[in-house]
Amino acid sequence: MYKVLLVDPEHSTRNNIMKMLDWKHCGFTFQDYAETEIRALNLFSERQYSVIIINMTKMKDKGLLVCERIRKESSIPILLIGGNKDFQLVRKALSLQVNDYLPNPVKPDEFKTSLLTIKQTIEKKLFSSNKNQKPAKRILDSPKRTTNIIEKVKDYVEEAINENITLKEISDTLHYNCSYLGQKFKCQENMTFNEYLLQRRMERAKYLLHHTNMKIYEISYSVGYTDLDWFYKKFKLYTGVSASEYRKLQSKAQ
Repeated sequence: MYKVLLVDPEHSTRNNIMKMLDWKHCGFTFQDYAETEIRALNLFSERQYSVIIINMTKMKDKGLLVCERIRKESSIPILLIGGNKDFQLVRKALSLQVNDYLPNPVKPDEFKTSLLTIKQTIEKKLFSSNKNQKPAKRILDSPKRTTNIIEKVKDYVEEAINENITLKEISDTLHYNCSYLGQKFKCQENMTFNEYLLQRRMERAKYLLHHTNMKIYEISYSVGYTDLDWFYKKFKLYTGVSASEYRKLQSKAQ
């Protein structure tokens, strides 16, 4: 879950914002709220957040002050909601590189779309930060490291799911015989390594189709397929529907 700091001096509007969406379903959770700009800046300096939401209805210039102070230290996503469509306010907000500004009346569907776009931005940054780091090093550095070799294999898959993974590569990295590792994996997981890899890639693709606005070709690359046609074929075989049909079905179900 991505942690949210909500800056809003009004208790009633805070409650309205919290009831506006199914936050957990969107991948967010309210970590803290601040009633003043000073409290907001103190919380920001003390704790870690994924996104900051500021209700401009009452904050106005104080809300912009919070943005300005934060932007001196961080590129954390900032979403401004409420307030009016004053041109000077919008221009100032844009100059502070806020991610979005939704003036009153704030519509739930627009609010949700904005948050999911921010979530996509966060995930792209996380993906980019890990992209140049070798999977083996990430596993060795990971706090999830375990003495169970199969769990290490599964960790490797999660860390390198966007790459061309083979059991031979993993066995060489972890200093195991490839044939032995394959047999041990099937015995413990009741499926072959390749079946497991396909399952993880498809489940990740389903999640991204449902919860982000990423293009299908971007999702294909992010789960390890550079050939889009091959991704389409594998996805349809796995789910019974095409990637675009799956996304439409999930949208209708919400």
